[in-house]
Amino acid sequence: MKKIIKLNLINICLLSFLELIFGILMFDTFIRDTIISVFIHILFSSFIITLLTTLFNRKINKIINYIIYAFICIIFAFQFVMKNSMDSFMSLSMFSFADQAVDFLGAAFKIIFSNLYGIIICFLPLIFLIVFRKRIDFDIERKDKLYLLCYIVLIPLGILGYRLYINTKKDTTLSIYDLYYNINNNDLNIQKLGVISSFELDLYRTIFGFEDKVINVNFEDNSNKEDEIFLYDKNILDLDIDNNIDSNIKLYIENYPGTSKNKYTGIFKDKNLVFVVAESFSTIGVREDLTPTLYKLTNNGFVFNNYYVPYFLSTIGGEFQADTALYPSINSLSIWRSGNNSFPYGLGNSFNNINYNTYAYHNHSGYFQDRYKYLKAIGFNNFKACAMGLDINCDVWPESDIEMIEKTYTDYIDSDKPFMAYYMTVSGHMEYNFFGNYIASKNKLLVDNLNLSTSASAYLATQIELDRALELLINKLEEANKLDDTVIILTADHYPYALSLEEMNELSTFKRDNLFEINHNSLIIWNNKLNRVEIDKVGMSIDVLPTVYNLFGIEYDSRLFAGTDLLSNSDGLVILSNRSWITDKGKYNSITNEYIGIGDVDYVNNINKTIQNKISFSRSMITNNGYKYIKIKEK
Repeated sequence: MKKIIKLNLINICLLSFLELIFGILMFDTFIRDTIISVFIHILFSSFIITLLTTLFNRKINKIINYIIYAFICIIFAFQFVMKNSMDSFMSLSMFSFADQAVDFLGAAFKIIFSNLYGIIICFLPLIFLIVFRKRIDFDIERKDKLYLLCYIVLIPLGILGYRLYINTKKDTTLSIYDLYYNINNNDLNIQKLGVISSFELDLYRTIFGFEDKVINVNFEDNSNKEDEIFLYDKNILDLDIDNNIDSNIKLYIENYPGTSKNKYTGIFKDKNLVFVVAESFSTIGVREDLTPTLYKLTNNGFVFNNYYVPYFLSTIGGEFQADTALYPSINSLSIWRSGNNSFPYGLGNSFNNINYNTYAYHNHSGYFQDRYKYLKAIGFNNFKACAMGLDINCDVWPESDIEMIEKTYTDYIDSDKPFMAYYMTVSGHMEYNFFGNYIASKNKLLVDNLNLSTSASAYLATQIELDRALELLINKLEEANKLDDTVIILTADHYPYALSLEEMNELSTFKRDNLFEINHNSLIIWNNKLNRVEIDKVGMSIDVLPTVYNLFGIEYDSRLFAGTDLLSNSDGLVILSNRSWITDKGKYNSITNEYIGIGDVDYVNNINKTIQNKISFSRSMITNNGYKYIKIKEK
């Protein structure tokens, strides 16, 4: 009996060590509810491990124990590496993006090497078991095995106690109760439920499925604000919705009032558009001395002072937000990249429908992440990339944005109709150094005299490439007398997550935190004839598409997107990856459940419900091919 109790105590200590040290390495704060729920889960997990490692003879028991702890340690170490390399924890659904990891193995090896201390710490329990293997006795006598019957009772009691404790935590939104039963957010799960519990939950939901539900919420209708002189019609169409559509989508459309047109509606009608999603672009790379074109574009035209690009799973997540006006999820991204969904209101399709010539370009492999498939699905039939008709030097990494502009502007510059050119750049990609990054090395002399870290200098060097590519584009448009009739729009796919917060703050004009302001960015909407217009409303990348449609006078139904027109009178909302948020009234931290701003508990709960609905609606639109079931009634 003493041997069994000793083994159980060892398991409790080892699991507690892993959860505690992981929390210290990865997070700034511990919440009381998290500590209690994690410890209860550790108790019954230790019961299970003790039972599994005492059923057989000593040799088999020891082997089983090594296998269990090797698996557990790998999970912790893998999550540690993922968070430090991709700024996101691993979900089992992410294995559909394994090609992304393979494509950047060099960066992954660097992350592993630079964070080797954390990986070693995660494997300390296994090392402990091996080092002290002779002092840990797995040879349980037959008479003692009768005591194992107690564990058959203790395990379900532990599980029951865990569930009962979670069920007592219904009092706040995004509580451990919500995460366990109602919300699928792996990053929040790991921080609030612990690594082991989150893995079990992720495994269960991967096998059996899970879907967030649209819930009743009081959407605020701002169509008739008292301070407005003119009353504008809504950006709403007469829709014919098939009865077979997913109920979450139908409920969202029925409840959401949509947004109104405004004084900027149609000001760019019939103008050309160059739409750029810039790899790792951030305001920290905008300097009048080094990137003068970016400086001019970000400080003229529409200037959005409170624009954010929330990070979600690298480039594909950022591109998805900009191209669809929907909030991403792992499941929806894996479906989106297949290119099989219907997107009649996609970026390319919408401009095709108003008789534009449309083009799309990417200066890396078009096969990577199946970009050639999903860009075609949203309406780009003229797509060029490396090995797909784009004649640039594709044997370097990363490839040149300047070369991409040089080789493509002639495709559309003399178009007999208005054109829409879409660019997904790559020159700003990590790693930020001068030995493995072709673009950084190319522009190294321009940043050598700066008193900055190597990574910060290398990042600036990559942004110089983007700046000069845009300069080239503007010059060519001007030479062809097309500049005044062309709008340039640029948004980032994500912030440069390969830079540490300290390195970002080296370049930033204000101190950024690692939750909210790390995502703060610039949105460029520029035309040579447009005077500076400052917009203080908060917004994010899913808001870009409806803003573009409104500016170009494209008829669309604002209820069909999770994003909203940034120039409308709707309230601004920024949704971060862990469901923290920013509005025009304040900021909410989902980890600590703290809100700083104007508004009471009801306001916070209403915003959380609104976010729940936008995420659920976005996921349902993709996973259930929602746009297929929506038609516009003929007038």
